[in-house]
Amino acid sequence: MIIFVTGASSGFGAAIARRFIADGARVVATARRLDRLQQLRQDLGPGLLPLELDVRDRAAVEGCVAGLPPDFAEVDVLVNNAGLALGLEPAHRADLDQWERMVDTNIKGLMYCTRALLPGMVARNRGHVVNIGSVAGEWPYPGGNAYGGSKAFVRQFSLNLKADLIGTGVRVSEVEPGMADTEFSLVRFDGDADRAKAVYTGIQPLTAQDIADTVHWIVSRPAHVNINTISLMPACQAFSPFAVKRG
Repeated sequence: MIIFVTGASSGFGAAIARRFIADGARVVATARRLDRLQQLRQDLGPGLLPLELDVRDRAAVEGCVAGLPPDFAEVDVLVNNAGLALGLEPAHRADLDQWERMVDTNIKGLMYCTRALLPGMVARNRGHVVNIGSVAGEWPYPGGNAYGGSKAFVRQFSLNLKADLIGTGVRVSEVEPGMADTEFSLVRFDGDADRAKAVYTGIQPLTAQDIADTVHWIVSRPAHVNINTISLMPACQAFSPFAVKRG
């Protein structure tokens, strides 16, 4: 099995690469930070192909897929993991550049990678697209604005992909994590380590390994089974009451 993982330099992506390599798969690990990927290659061996890729660059995505070496070219599973949240300001004070970056990465990057790899899967009548969404795509929270909107796109795009691919051997799934201790908050808060650490103080959040195990389980179901959506949270997280501003 050949797995193509975006955002594989850390967090969910790196854990997913490790999980599938441990199972004997070959992994195309892509990310912007090539040094991190090369270290992953040293750790995991020749079954991992590290490729520098910014998913926001449509031409680069197309070139990356077209240039895959023969041993890695017939991709069985695409894991669209690359994504980020930036800032927590309310919409009227939010940084529009941050909004655009989230849209370019979380939406456009996912579309570019999917469109580049999907024709090969359909032609081979086998494959699986796994999109990493978020509970923020279903449930709003203050400051979630463009990030939540981008993840709502991931959910609906996944469902529509499944509708388009009926009659083919290609499956589509979406994973929606809740709070997870990765570099997510560090990126959101522009490298402020103290603020990022405070998000997880006093709780046991999900881990990157939890998500990797979930993706592996989805992909390893029998070919006639399609897992549409999995939403998971740590036990310490739940849904809040409606916010009410009292005067």
